[in-house]
Amino acid sequence: MSTLRLTSDLRRGQILEAAKRCFALYGFAGTTTKSVAQAAGISEGLLFKHFPTKAALYAEILSEACEADPELLRLRELKPSTQTLVILIREMVGHFMRATEEPDQEDAQRVRLLISSQLTDGEFARLLYDKIGDLIGPIFSESLESAIAAGDAVRVEGEPINLFWYAHQVVHMIALTKLPATPSLDYPNAPDFERQICQFILRGIGVTGQAIALHLDTAPPLFQAAVRIAESA
Repeated sequence: MSTLRLTSDLRRGQILEAAKRCFALYGFAGTTTKSVAQAAGISEGLLFKHFPTKAALYAEILSEACEADPELLRLRELKPSTQTLVILIREMVGHFMRATEEPDQEDAQRVRLLISSQLTDGEFARLLYDKIGDLIGPIFSESLESAIAAGDAVRVEGEPINLFWYAHQVVHMIALTKLPATPSLDYPNAPDFERQICQFILRGIGVTGQAIALHLDTAPPLFQAAVRIAESA
């Protein structure tokens, strides 16, 4: 039994490695399950036993990348607090805004792919949102509760995880408007654009103006925050 399982795991890894090469060369639209199967040296039918669709295969690759991302790992190591909540929102906004700076990079393509998925069968979006929710949802919810307990936030009606998704979708759609070579929506007089987005989201999830003023500009960079947590443990 263990031998069969090991063989299956190795085969799955073989498929993923071949898929990474194909997606890197041809992008999501230009890659087919047939081309991945050929690159892996297996039949397309065998590939489908491990990954039923191309979207499922791509989502698994992104999932692995997310779980191995050093910034995400450092974020998940932080203790729930008002400061951690602010860092999380600041990093989310920064991630999406960086994706708009180079429209051809992978992060920008992912933003487009998410929208495209939701205009069709939604499969890729569902898979990716499930993973994001599993990885980030708990630290967001726990940090929000910590901020409320500390008097740094007021409770907003709705489930904490829904508040996370509201925040995520706000910055996602803002990023989408900035992806075209000529932005579809040009925000006027916004010299400190990322900070304004952070303020809007933080106020929307209930963080007080005083706490925002205290933490938004003074919260340490993610790496420094993780080091402080480790040193105090």
